[in-house]
Amino acid sequence: MMLQYDKNKYKAYNSKHWMILHWKINPGLFINELILGQRLPKLSLVDKTSSKPLIERSLIPCPHCKTFHDAKTWSAQNGTAFKNWFGLYCPNCGEIIPCIFNYTSLVILALSYPIWFSFKNKWKQKWLAKQPERYKNLDLTSKPNPYDGWGWIRIGLGWGSVMFVIMSILYPYFIEGDFRWVKVFIGIPVWTIGGLAFGYMMKVLMGKPGNKTA
Repeated sequence: MMLQYDKNKYKAYNSKHWMILHWKINPGLFINELILGQRLPKLSLVDKTSSKPLIERSLIPCPHCKTFHDAKTWSAQNGTAFKNWFGLYCPNCGEIIPCIFNYTSLVILALSYPIWFSFKNKWKQKWLAKQPERYKNLDLTSKPNPYDGWGWIRIGLGWGSVMFVIMSILYPYFIEGDFRWVKVFIGIPVWTIGGLAFGYMMKVLMGKPGNKTA
């Protein structure tokens, strides 16, 4: 059953939104999903009636219990931004909030299916058993936007550095079997610029205020 919400109050971020599309098609984001366990819900909502920055107006609804969770429920400040390999755990009902998949992740999962299919269910049960403890004493108070000031540069360069190592060194060496130093030297400016662009984009998006007052 489709989740019902007030479309006059909330703006939906679903598969039609460009940010969701970017998550799906960016090949580098398979690292976030498969290794780090960072997931993006199929549906998130933004309160259009609030003048707070976007980061403070974002909600993630659970389709099972209909609870509208503050997006900070799954955040670095609560230690819950990662390790969400099977989806976002709902601390209210214990069900899993559906998430989208990066296309590269799907290809890798399909190719490696013979390796992981036999222990997937056992791993999922162990993962579920650990979730309630992770969501005790959540801190949903407002925190300074990590992208404010020069924070976007630090975060952007950090993200770019990780992507540089993965895409310019590890991927060519282990996956393509065609490691070349020229790719490394080209990757340095490419991922530096890409990281800064990513950080600045997040600074603009997360700090964007609403159009109305609460």
